[in-house]
Amino acid sequence: MIDTLYNGGLSLASGGWWTGLAWPVIWNLIKIVVVLLPLMAAVAYLTLWERKLLGWMQARIGPNRVGPAGLLQPIADAVKLLTKEIIRPTAASKGLFFLGPLLAIMPALAAWVVVPFGPELALSNVDAGLLLVLAITSIEIYGVIVAGWASNSKYALLGALRASAQMVSYEIAMGFCFVVVLMVSGSMNLTEIVMSQSQGMAADKGVAFLSWNWLPLLPIFLVYLISGVAEVNRHPFDMAEGEAEIVAGHMVEYSGMGFAVFFLAEYASMWLVSILAVIMFLGGWLPPIDSAVFNWIPGWIWLGIKTFIVVSMFIWIRATFPRFRYDQIMRLGWKVFIPVTLIWLIVVGIWMFSPWNIWH
Repeated sequence: MIDTLYNGGLSLASGGWWTGLAWPVIWNLIKIVVVLLPLMAAVAYLTLWERKLLGWMQARIGPNRVGPAGLLQPIADAVKLLTKEIIRPTAASKGLFFLGPLLAIMPALAAWVVVPFGPELALSNVDAGLLLVLAITSIEIYGVIVAGWASNSKYALLGALRASAQMVSYEIAMGFCFVVVLMVSGSMNLTEIVMSQSQGMAADKGVAFLSWNWLPLLPIFLVYLISGVAEVNRHPFDMAEGEAEIVAGHMVEYSGMGFAVFFLAEYASMWLVSILAVIMFLGGWLPPIDSAVFNWIPGWIWLGIKTFIVVSMFIWIRATFPRFRYDQIMRLGWKVFIPVTLIWLIVVGIWMFSPWNIWH
């Protein structure tokens, strides 16, 4: 169907300028819009789902005033923030102050270019997809640092320093998680990582979910999930915006749309971390059981269900745990997660060269 649409657009004009330059650019823009529009809707409604789920966990109802059952609340919030004035502190560095939010949200959206929604269904199905995701998401830290420094506020700078140290610490552990997945899959292509999870003894017996990477790589899966929570500065790792001591961290001087963009970047990163967890460890778009009923459901729906469950775990963690002290966050990253990932990397390496190798 996608090829038919592409060929249909190609035949709209015959000149070389159209087939070689104009149409490929327009086609890529259409694909970007098709991915970004549902993503922005998912980001907006994740804020509502978070407030609803937190409400239920705390024996409250949650937002229920705007629209039926509160369904228009994210739109009301967006309109409110859009109409608020963006106040720039007098002593702030003007260019960098407005650049900060953009630097924060761009990597969170750009990384979706390699995320596959099905076999051969990605904006760019590149071979080094895993490396590209790691490289793009590493840039996100610059948005936080620039915003903290440009605000010319001690609270913002302190929040930015904390956030950057935390993100660097947990990025190392996440990088090792990527390396272990790369070892067992034999590829950095995200589509091939998913397809490698469709093989194995359990998959042959129809119990596909036991062949996914979460089971043999359980410590790595747990480290990835917790590092993901820390990486996007979510509770209980939200030291960057620890309200008790430093008001709101690097976002303290932002209002209106500047604040909203930081907010969107956080929730877009939550979706990205969740869908990567599903692709690397939970079989992506593969059904959990090989049966006619499960196979009848399209793969992208399975991907959506799994991603929704993982992203809901972020909210569950927020409702359950108190905030860590800053030194505890650093100790967990450097003294627990990095050694655990290194040890499991060696264990998996030995396992792969042993007679009990379950992967290749």
